[in-house]
Amino acid sequence: MFFVERILRGMEKFPRRYFVIEWEGDRPTPIDGESLRWMVNSCILGLRKRGVGPGDRVILLAGNAARWVACDLAILACGAVCVPLYHRQVASELRLILEHAEPRLVIVESQEHAQLLGAGDGGSGDIDGLIWVRGKGIPWVHWDRLFIEPRQTHLEKVHTPSPSETVTIIFTSGTSGEPKGVMLSRANVEFMLPILDARLSELKGAPGGEDRVIHYLPFCFAGSRLLLWACLFRENGIGIVRALDRLMESIQAAQPEYFLNVPALLERVRGGIERRLAEGPRPILWLYEEAVRAWERSRECKARGQKPKIRDELILSLAKHTILARIRRSFGPRLLGLICGSAPLAEDLQRWFIELLGIPVYQVYGLTETTAILTIDRKDTVIPGRVGWAIPGVELKMSAEGELLARGPNIFSGYFRNEEATRAAFTEDGWFRTGDQCEIDASGSVALIGRTKNLIVLSSGHNVPPEPLEEKLKALIPGVEHVVVVGHGRPYLIALCSGDFDPKQADQALATLNPSLPHYRRIRKWIRLPERLSVESGLLTANMKVRRKAIETRFAGLIEKGYFEAASKGVETA
Repeated sequence: MFFVERILRGMEKFPRRYFVIEWEGDRPTPIDGESLRWMVNSCILGLRKRGVGPGDRVILLAGNAARWVACDLAILACGAVCVPLYHRQVASELRLILEHAEPRLVIVESQEHAQLLGAGDGGSGDIDGLIWVRGKGIPWVHWDRLFIEPRQTHLEKVHTPSPSETVTIIFTSGTSGEPKGVMLSRANVEFMLPILDARLSELKGAPGGEDRVIHYLPFCFAGSRLLLWACLFRENGIGIVRALDRLMESIQAAQPEYFLNVPALLERVRGGIERRLAEGPRPILWLYEEAVRAWERSRECKARGQKPKIRDELILSLAKHTILARIRRSFGPRLLGLICGSAPLAEDLQRWFIELLGIPVYQVYGLTETTAILTIDRKDTVIPGRVGWAIPGVELKMSAEGELLARGPNIFSGYFRNEEATRAAFTEDGWFRTGDQCEIDASGSVALIGRTKNLIVLSSGHNVPPEPLEEKLKALIPGVEHVVVVGHGRPYLIALCSGDFDPKQADQALATLNPSLPHYRRIRKWIRLPERLSVESGLLTANMKVRRKAIETRFAGLIEKGYFEAASKGVETA
């Protein structure tokens, strides 16, 4: 059965179960199965009236909401291809995707979103019209116009695509170039959903149907979309955070059992907690800092096969039963674990959540091209700093250069209208090139080292993956938000740092880190960036990954000045 049909039958089977709950801070707006099913049905009718049919591409440009869910399912039910876009993406990039995708229809949440794509001047107040691309008018519609059909007891006929047909095109974040449209088929999705269903049942200890889940990441990303579909596939509800500035309020009110995260949020959570402790009573801050030091000493003892000191164990126990327990409770009493993906998660940060707060953090690794997932941590076997084991039915191996290669039913069919990029994504014998440098141990557990495209080749010929250095510096400089190491074709490395941090602590971080590194991996200088990196500035992707090329281009003058100053001081080369 087509997974969309199964999802709609679940709504019919449980008409009073809440399948979507929209959260504005601590205020919920629940939508039950009957209401959501009507929304999907109404949207199907609205799409068909506008001529949308099998094979047509439909762009969906909106923030997360129940209507987003209904539009997505309705587009697929019509046999069309949903092309979801991020509503906070830079206008020029959105326009580029629009021109490449050539959709039959564009659905927007607001007129402002339509204007980002080039629709009119915004003066008429219209909620539909045309967007002109190369002399051709592409219709756009405000989604209010798609939910005006009367309620019907019967469900509109769902078009069932063949297994090989594309059901969605998801454009990559474009960290190293122009976005590419990843075509995912019905077979790709239907291979993944039972696997994710089984893993969530393992985490929950029960089948789906009553999971408490909250979600704040945009549904236009592959991982978010897969979790959404998996929740509905499990005949389960999903909470949607509508006000990101009130995220913790929503989490505390929703009391989730699990939810999907990116490392950037976990870093902010830890940073926010430590800032609040620093501003609070001195005894509480003292206990926290002593507990962290005791935790670090205990880890070192265990690594040497020694027993931790009694004093350290007592301090840790006291902290875990007082301040750390209160921090954990801020995530709600039902939390079973956090799921984290999208970008590398620092080992120290993962350990902080697991070992200090007692909150399991399960890593998921994959790419849009792999239908979001290649590896998942096992519930009872989490190794901090590693991203788990290959999911069933997927093969992994390393190339001679250390790149992770993958093969399986979840691998995409190609990039939309980009045969050259599609060919480059595969080896001659059909393995997908992930672009990630990795290490696979004897048990099959995978550790990521860095992106092959990000590899810095110094003028000395030494190869340096920047990500491990960036993670270490971020851990050593309180208040730093992003660290980007540069040096390709240069004699040594320099770190670009953003955020509100003390320059003395940045100097001390280099003095602490460099002696432990081979000479060519040492960072000879740091530079504070004059602005914070953001999605709106085009320096971060929508899921908070740094856009290295854009950053190096934006701050080229600053980088040149940094190398000139370092050279004038006689800095040692690699």
